[in-house]
Amino acid sequence: MRDRVDTQELLAVGDACLTWLAADVNELERFMALAGFSPQRLRESVGTRPLAEGLVDYFGRNESLLLAMCANAGLDVNRVMGLWHGLNPQS
Repeated sequence: MRDRVDTQELLAVGDACLTWLAADVNELERFMALAGFSPQRLRESVGTRPLAEGLVDYFGRNESLLLAMCANAGLDVNRVMGLWHGLNPQS
C-alpha cells in the first residue's frame, strides 16, 4: 500500500515538514530522538523517501504541529493527511 503514495508528492511534503522543524530546534531534536537520527544521518537522509515518510508520520500523529506547519507552509492539511493515510492504511 505504501507504494501507492506518490513519491514526488511525499518528498515535497516531507521537505515542508523538515523546513518547519529546522526553525524549531527543540522539536527537531525531539523528532531526531524518536526517529533515531543523529545529525549526520539526518543530513545524509535529506531528500529520501524514508525520511519523508517519517516526517509525514511525525506530523500526522501530532495535530498541533501539523496545523502549525501547514499554516506556515501554505499546505492543505488534507494533502498531508492523505499521504499519512496512504502510509498508514490501517489507521
